[in-house]
Amino acid sequence: MSGSTFGKLLKITTFGESHGGAVGVIVDGVTPGVEITLEDIQGDLDRRKPGQSDVTTPRAESDTVQVLSGIFKGKTTGTPIMLVVYNKDANSSAYDDVKDLFRPGHADFTFFKKFGHRDYRGGGRSSGRETIGRVAAGAVAKKLLERRGVKITAYTKRAAGIECENIDFDEIEKNIVRAADPVAAKKIIDKIIEARNSENSVGGIVECRITGVEPGLGYPVFDKLDADLAKAIMSIGATKGFEIGAGFAVAEMTGKENNDEITKDGFKTNNSGGILGGISNGDEIVFRVAFKPTPSIGLAQDTIDVNGNEVVCETHGRHDPSIFPRAVPVVEAMAALVIEDHYKRQAALHA
Repeated sequence: MSGSTFGKLLKITTFGESHGGAVGVIVDGVTPGVEITLEDIQGDLDRRKPGQSDVTTPRAESDTVQVLSGIFKGKTTGTPIMLVVYNKDANSSAYDDVKDLFRPGHADFTFFKKFGHRDYRGGGRSSGRETIGRVAAGAVAKKLLERRGVKITAYTKRAAGIECENIDFDEIEKNIVRAADPVAAKKIIDKIIEARNSENSVGGIVECRITGVEPGLGYPVFDKLDADLAKAIMSIGATKGFEIGAGFAVAEMTGKENNDEITKDGFKTNNSGGILGGISNGDEIVFRVAFKPTPSIGLAQDTIDVNGNEVVCETHGRHDPSIFPRAVPVVEAMAALVIEDHYKRQAALHA
């Protein structure tokens, strides 16, 4: 009942805290005999790790993954895969000044109300370091999807009020904010640095595109493919909005404008985002997720302490001035886990 397990047939359980000994994941339900290397997993973890650039936290973690089970001689065995990353550069003393305060924008207050106490060191389970397990598991799911011809690409679409006007996948990993437009990327970087220098932070929107998904994945009613994607994505820390296809813009459309007309060659448009009635239609799956500004800022904010006293809080330390650049591989990972899980469920349906 800890809320740390996700999936039906491809199931993951993440573990660990930001300032604990280690973080990681157990992945169950993986197809045996699939070729996978440590580099396949480490590559995505490197995209998520701290200390990458001027727009990420300077915490120095290599995030080197270790495989404890489930992979033998470069292939999955079909048994649970356990992946672990040991924390090397935790500095818990940085949180001594706020250990009795509820930091605005953080989960401090709600964790305390739910559990009766909380791990104030970096937020414990609410920390972004929890996503290490997700990304490691997602790398495994990506290898499974690779055999199916499915490709998942996420990137920064908009941040700090700046929109990517042109989408070029080749540009995503060439800039430190993972924007798909080099011109927009430079403007976004300038805005983030400006916010960081003023002890503030900015939010952003990540878009994800999934190609190669066959029609028929997902179920009507409660297990819709888009509903499962929404849960997966909204379970990532700091997410505050999800939309698929045309998203909230459909509220301003007529039925004629919104409906994706069909020809013998496929759909004329993709306002549905590749999913109709909760089931994939074979078109590209497109969704977007909004990440809030990093709540850890150095500016003075009103709050209360654990005894209900009103106090002023300033959060100093090694924090990301923006969350979305490192969240891009996390979005891809969660999408991969959902799509592969539904492929397995579809196969079981017709077994």
